[in-house]
Amino acid sequence: MTLDHEGSFSLTDHDGLDVTQSDFRGRFMLVAFGFTHCRVVCPRVLGRISDALDLLEPLAKQIQPIYITVDPERDTPDAMRRFLTQRYPRFRGLTGTAAQIDRAKASFKVFAQHRDDPDDPAGYAVAHTAFAYLMDRTGGYRTHFADAGDAAQLAGSLHRFLD
Repeated sequence: MTLDHEGSFSLTDHDGLDVTQSDFRGRFMLVAFGFTHCRVVCPRVLGRISDALDLLEPLAKQIQPIYITVDPERDTPDAMRRFLTQRYPRFRGLTGTAAQIDRAKASFKVFAQHRDDPDDPAGYAVAHTAFAYLMDRTGGYRTHFADAGDAAQLAGSLHRFLD
């Protein structure tokens, strides 16, 4: 798999700051896409990544986990900040306009599509790709991890790339 523009984005972080992939040069990025109202897949992915990074300490400091929303209508910077700081504080949440999110999804080759969900208060959920993309210190794509395996397996895979 190769990514367009090495996984580029120009978004707003959960503190309201404009960021691009260049802002993370010098660190690995572990990029996951999802949305804060996700009930099953996203919490599992974010929890697995968080647990893997806990297992990698102190090497985990070399990795910035990034969570890019696929639901910018609901996932404002404030919503992302509340969600991540309470549950997944290592992550930096990114959001933006629908057009900005679409460009980021295209760059990472992420599928995301609204679908009706009568169990959700807004009436919809977002089906999406559940990969985590590892980008190297220069922003280049290294590999991706499917939503499978446990935190120890992910930590072992990540360890191969770290000093």
